[in-house]
Amino acid sequence: MAETKGKFDFAIDRGGTFTDVFAHLPDGRERVLKLLSHDPQNYKDAPTEGIRRVLEEETGRSFPRDQPMDTSLIGWIRMGTTVATNALLERQGERTALLVTRGFRDLLHIGTQARPRLFDLEVCMPEVLYEEVIEVDERVVLRRDGCQLPRKEPKRIVTGSTGDSLEVWKELDLQRVEEELRGVLSRGITSLAVLLLHSYTWSAHERAIGSLARRLGFTQVSLSSEVMPMIRAVPRGYTVCADAYLTPKIRQYLRGFTAGFRGGLKDVDVLFMQSDGGLTPMEQFCGSRAILSGPAGGVVGYAVTSYNPADNKPVIGFDMGGTSTDVSRYAGQYEHVFEATTAGVTLQAPQLDINTVAAGGGSRLFFRSGMFVVGPESAGAHPGPACYRKGGPLTVTDANLALGRLLPSFFPRIFGPGENEPLSMEETMKRFHQLTREINHFLSTNQSHGSANGATQSYSSMLKGGKSEMSMEEVAMGFIRVANETMCRPIRALTQAKGHDTSQHVLACFGGAGGQHACAIARALGMKTVFIHKYSGILSAYGLALADVVEEVQEPCSLQYEPGSFSELDRRMEQLSQRCQDTLRTRGFSSSQIKTEMFLHMRYEGTDCALMISAAGYPRNAQSCQYGDFRGAFTKRYLKEFGFTIADRPIMVDDIRVRGSGKSGMKSETQTKLGHGPPRPTKVTKCYFEDGYLDTNVYLWEELSFDYGIHGPAIIIDKNSTVLVEPNCVAKLTASGDVCITVGTDTQCVLGTELNTVQLSIFSHRFMSIAEQMGRVLQRTSISTNIKERLDFSCAVFGPDGGLVSNAPHIPVHLGAMQETVQYQLKALGSSLKDGDVILSNHPCAGGSHLPDLTVITPVFLHGVSGPVFFVASRGHHADIGGITPGSMPPHSTSLQQEGAVFTSFKLVTGGVFQEKAVTDALMAPAQYSGCSGTRNLHDNLSDLRAQVAANQRGSQLVKELIDCYGLDVVQAYMGHIQSNAELAVRDMLRDFARRRRQQTGSLDVEAEDHMDDGTPIRLRVQINEEEGSAVFDFTGTGTEVWGNCNAPRAITLSALIYCLRCMVGQDIPLNQGCLTPIKVIIPSGSILQPSQNAAVVGGNVLTSQRVVDVIFRAFEVCAASQGCMNNVSFGSEKSGYYETVAGGAGAGPGWHGRSGVHSHMTNTRITDPEILEKRYPVILEQFSLRPGSGGAGKYRGGDGVNRKLRFRNKVVLSVLTERRSTQPYGLHGGENGAPGLNLLHRADGRVLNLGAKTTVSLEPGDMFCLYTPGGGGYGKQEEEEDGRERPYKRRRLNEAFAERGSVFEFRRAQESV
Repeated sequence: MAETKGKFDFAIDRGGTFTDVFAHLPDGRERVLKLLSHDPQNYKDAPTEGIRRVLEEETGRSFPRDQPMDTSLIGWIRMGTTVATNALLERQGERTALLVTRGFRDLLHIGTQARPRLFDLEVCMPEVLYEEVIEVDERVVLRRDGCQLPRKEPKRIVTGSTGDSLEVWKELDLQRVEEELRGVLSRGITSLAVLLLHSYTWSAHERAIGSLARRLGFTQVSLSSEVMPMIRAVPRGYTVCADAYLTPKIRQYLRGFTAGFRGGLKDVDVLFMQSDGGLTPMEQFCGSRAILSGPAGGVVGYAVTSYNPADNKPVIGFDMGGTSTDVSRYAGQYEHVFEATTAGVTLQAPQLDINTVAAGGGSRLFFRSGMFVVGPESAGAHPGPACYRKGGPLTVTDANLALGRLLPSFFPRIFGPGENEPLSMEETMKRFHQLTREINHFLSTNQSHGSANGATQSYSSMLKGGKSEMSMEEVAMGFIRVANETMCRPIRALTQAKGHDTSQHVLACFGGAGGQHACAIARALGMKTVFIHKYSGILSAYGLALADVVEEVQEPCSLQYEPGSFSELDRRMEQLSQRCQDTLRTRGFSSSQIKTEMFLHMRYEGTDCALMISAAGYPRNAQSCQYGDFRGAFTKRYLKEFGFTIADRPIMVDDIRVRGSGKSGMKSETQTKLGHGPPRPTKVTKCYFEDGYLDTNVYLWEELSFDYGIHGPAIIIDKNSTVLVEPNCVAKLTASGDVCITVGTDTQCVLGTELNTVQLSIFSHRFMSIAEQMGRVLQRTSISTNIKERLDFSCAVFGPDGGLVSNAPHIPVHLGAMQETVQYQLKALGSSLKDGDVILSNHPCAGGSHLPDLTVITPVFLHGVSGPVFFVASRGHHADIGGITPGSMPPHSTSLQQEGAVFTSFKLVTGGVFQEKAVTDALMAPAQYSGCSGTRNLHDNLSDLRAQVAANQRGSQLVKELIDCYGLDVVQAYMGHIQSNAELAVRDMLRDFARRRRQQTGSLDVEAEDHMDDGTPIRLRVQINEEEGSAVFDFTGTGTEVWGNCNAPRAITLSALIYCLRCMVGQDIPLNQGCLTPIKVIIPSGSILQPSQNAAVVGGNVLTSQRVVDVIFRAFEVCAASQGCMNNVSFGSEKSGYYETVAGGAGAGPGWHGRSGVHSHMTNTRITDPEILEKRYPVILEQFSLRPGSGGAGKYRGGDGVNRKLRFRNKVVLSVLTERRSTQPYGLHGGENGAPGLNLLHRADGRVLNLGAKTTVSLEPGDMFCLYTPGGGGYGKQEEEEDGRERPYKRRRLNEAFAERGSVFEFRRAQESV
């Protein structure tokens, strides 16, 4: 099944804009072709047209477009397509209904309950894929040893595929289901998705519904137990909905495609690329496996052509297209993820780990508040970049054109309204000159803004060498450099996240735009080699020709990896392997062509960090399965990725997976011609680099020979791509005709301390990258669930004055708070700080938020400099540090000592030595207080503190490397410039607000008041100075410190203030101390917002912080109040404990409805999946749905809260810590208030009790806790149309904003979901 003798073989990548065709001809030659994916005036279908053109041109025969094509000359067709992705992005799939277990109709609307963009007050989330929901009266629960629920009647016991026993609490009523399904059919819906809880292990109810639905006439029935039988109902539900929604669209496309050929291609081997990098027969191609069909071909292409098994040097794939760049890694095995989000839908399916970032040739260029910004907005194919002659904006492509790196004479004349003109250099230059004038005007006129260190200076006075203007070329070059740094960050994250050295990789570049940036990207990352395949412009199509046919099967498992389970694991692996082999044999493969690989999805017990493990390279031994030493493979990879192993912890197997592949990829046989001398340039052009314009030779790729090098600067051009060989780089042709570039070191230009606006953007990226890399080390080396899996931590870099420079990720309640902690240590310890010291602190008076958040601070010293030149710090939430309740989050604490161990300025490391005994004593110290305990998890505390020290050590190392590169004066100067840039953005926002306020009311003062549930007022008066762009935030009149734990340390108010300022600025700005420079904050001592030293504060962090945000937004009239609460719920016993925060309604605003069932403002925590919750804890989740009508009415409605009902199977102690139970989230401008929340306890004996806002209560088996969370306030007076219907509301289309994807994006999104 490789190339077919005497016939034409085609590999076709149908992209959104272009379709690429690779053809292997009967005589062994190869042809490539690129055509528009949509050209209805000339042809119906681009892949069909590509095949037709090749056959016509090569055979001389006529193949009329209006007649089905003769297929006798075609051997095979392989395709990758974006049909499914585009249908998902544009929400153009099939009308679909969802059947789900009763009580969970809104489960997929709520999802993880986290919002996707932290600072967007309008919570824009993609709509669900289904049109209707049917709740099914059925319920299956896992049997649990020691369950004490009272038995009213015997339950049917069944055994799941994992070996787990289950009880059928409610049998399926098929007659009722049939009535509902007939109603759905009558409304024209013929596609069905079925999601029943725990069907991943016991699927009988789903299968019964599936049989009924097919009998009734549904044309597409997708069962979650068949599409992807993995635990976790939410991602499995998204996946089954995507399958039902997209598969009919794929079939529709396939019908149209096959109709263009005689016999519908029945005698031709037609294969489609799946998201996992394997091919599958056309009839097996389905929606849930098709999302990465296009990009997957490119990964296969570079993996097969760029990776050399002999030297085992890993490869980074760099695919830069028009709107985005795809980054991936290959080191002998494809790197897969099994859960990833595309277009807002989280899919549970094997997918290549392709990381998409918003920086492509079409990414737009902006100059905002003194900062060069590239993307994420894109010009798209229409109108495209400015040079396309269709009125488009300036883009990265235009910057390359302006610098002479793209040559219009070598491009086809396909631009302009008539698509018959060349690229327009004139339009690009006109736009760049205009932008340059705007930048120079800003630099020369932006006078007298206060700097972060208190001095007043202008941007022009900080400019390079006193020069007050930039040239057009410097502006264009600046945007190129910022775009390159934007693309470097995910590459660093992708490699370093798993413990790999970025510089030890080859950069394999492909895609239309990548060749212009490859040398600069490689140099910035320390890579020495760039590889560009001869088919780099169509590598996704070429990869299809090289790919294997893949059959994957997977089953859930619930076994411990230990000798007693090996026989069962072996049996199941053998069974799945046989299934794969049988399927591949039916597709024409012989046994010699088939290879199977076994995987176990393994994790340490009690953790969520599962790894998909292959035992390749780990032969079997006496303590392993017959298919290899999976334990050895697991522990080695765990050590590599996370820096440690857990020696005595059992290892669990969650899933068994077998990947079978039929070797069918063709081999390229073409060799390039031998040269007879140095290559001759076609022309010499002027190209702009750091040193100005340089003479640059231009070569045609087809005229090169492999025995001579091409020294940069040079440009190599072929039909589909342009490669820029930068100065100090040498390009050579390989024997196969590919380009290999050796990247030399950069001639480092000396940078001064004066402001260079381009370097401002680059340094902003570099400082953020340091904080991000610290976070990766902390996540890898920590051990607790809170830090390693929930990612409840922040890492940051601070200046020598303790002022915040960069912070990652942006956990709202940590913003700005760590700065207070570092500055406190500077005052308290001062000159006693020495190199090798590390400080531990969590006390509220020292900038702490609440005690479980432990902050570790490391001063950065340089040889010859007396004091610290920078500080790095990490703050992590420890699951327990002692106190009166497990988890250190007591609802009724009245003093700080009851909340756990306290550290003010504790030297955790002295002279490089970790002070284990001293810190252990301090962590156990709370036991001396009545009713309190020392830490209940000392081992995890110590391990995580060491991880925080290691993260800081990495940060210190990276800061020193930056200083080695630029010099201390320059790095500290740009620290100040970045802080000034954030300050400028806040001043601009305040001036703009003041101008509008003055015009509307004549006053520049605003004020607001709101109350806690106990009546404590929080008052704010803001006085704005329009001329300076400054403001005084005065909380005088706020209530006194309370007898309870809703007291909020000063650092909490500052965090809330930075969060609100960033939301009101409305664009990405560096979040550092500069944000607060224009702000004076007055907080009365002894108030709830600045309590005494020993006041209890745990509720201030999670509750009062939300009310502070409400008050600030009310003063500025930004939007109605959101739920104003985090709804903290915890329960536990001596054996285990659990903690969650629960979503509610978001407030409406000018032009938008509030989102229902989502976290808002100072929290963004994900919620535990229902199936995981029931598997690990003694609880049954009976309902998790929206709370209709709880959002405030108005022109724009407030979001609804949620209903969450938990029935307990054993005795537990329940604690709730909530707000907005007696006060309501306010509406604004005539909008109505949201409904308050309610906490009810339904006792097993029938009594119903109102628990109030804050309580701890002992529960008996059968008791049920019912949580009703608050809704958001409405905005504006409710208006009705003349016919009485409510005014329609236009939602933002999903594809208006670029959607990132991949493991790097998922990690950042998870960190911001804390």
